[in-house]
Amino acid sequence: MSDPAVPQDPAARGAAPAENVEYRVAHLHDRLAAEELGELGVRAEIRAGAIAVTGTVPSAQCRETLLRIVHEELTGLTVHTDIVVAETARPDHAEEL
Repeated sequence: MSDPAVPQDPAARGAAPAENVEYRVAHLHDRLAAEELGELGVRAEIRAGAIAVTGTVPSAQCRETLLRIVHEELTGLTVHTDIVVAETARPDHAEEL
């Protein structure tokens, strides 16, 4: 007999079912490709019970937008981010060979 005070649904207990996490990651990919960023160089993968978001973006503003979208889509999940901003400015000095 189960205790009626304890929810039986894993999502109701705070643990997201695996398929829900996979759905949310897929939805994040869709948003990154379709919305204002159009960012396809960023990956989000499920690793050891957490989501790893990695990749390179062209500017700090893109990075901030990306992090906002990741937060919106994956709230409540453990997320690790490693987003690099590509250096697109001209070098200010000559390269020594």
